[in-house]
Amino acid sequence: MRLSIRHLTKYEYTAPLAYTIQQLHLTPRVEAQQHVLAWSISTPGQVHAYTDAYGNQSHMLTLSAPHAGLAIVACGLVETTAPPQGRLAGDDSLSPLIYTVSTRLTEPTPGILQLAAACLPDGKAQTKHLMALAEHIFGAVQYQSGATDVFSTASDALELGQGVCQDHAHLFLACCHAHGIPARYVSGYIDPGNSGHAASHAWVDAWAEDGDYAGWVSIDVTHARLMTDAYCRLAIGRDYDAAAPIRGVRRGGGVESLSVDVQIVPQ
Repeated sequence: MRLSIRHLTKYEYTAPLAYTIQQLHLTPRVEAQQHVLAWSISTPGQVHAYTDAYGNQSHMLTLSAPHAGLAIVACGLVETTAPPQGRLAGDDSLSPLIYTVSTRLTEPTPGILQLAAACLPDGKAQTKHLMALAEHIFGAVQYQSGATDVFSTASDALELGQGVCQDHAHLFLACCHAHGIPARYVSGYIDPGNSGHAASHAWVDAWAEDGDYAGWVSIDVTHARLMTDAYCRLAIGRDYDAAAPIRGVRRGGGVESLSVDVQIVPQ
């Protein structure tokens, strides 16, 4: 499948800013199941390209001239193929064991430990166990836009019983880490199909040990399904903080207004 993607992020402020610095994960990763045919990032200021510790194609944006707003546009064309049974091909320079470490957003609590114990064995898991966990989370935490924010933890979403894709991913990671199973956060895009809701999306990769395979399996927890060719991967990391499309700080600006518009059209 070919996905035409346009992602506009717009910041507006009630007072001028003196300085902005943003870390951008807005370029699709180099992976076997996706190939970038064309891609560009348009933004004011200075942009420095680099590859981060997780192998993500990254940029550092700095804007030191006074400004009252900021618009970042990432767009291009990506060709994707469906990984068989969600299994990701290709070498990874990092040990999967680095993805067994809990973070502030994925810290286990008694409720998370109980959820994990209902679905996962200790140390190793087959794809069927991982999918059972995704289905359990899908039932336990109802998707509700605006129910949480970027600072909400896996435990927050579980107690609330509501959240978004980011929360589903964090809860899945927390359960896996509690049982010593490698799992990592994925940020990217999803073709909305007939739903009409094109958006940035978050899902997970988890380490599966099936009879004929040992490696990463990519799972969309929010939809309780394996990744297909409808997905474009931007970044991976231990959690949202490591893989967010845009993160940064500013000096000045007063009150901030943020708007995001994502358009995804299959070719």
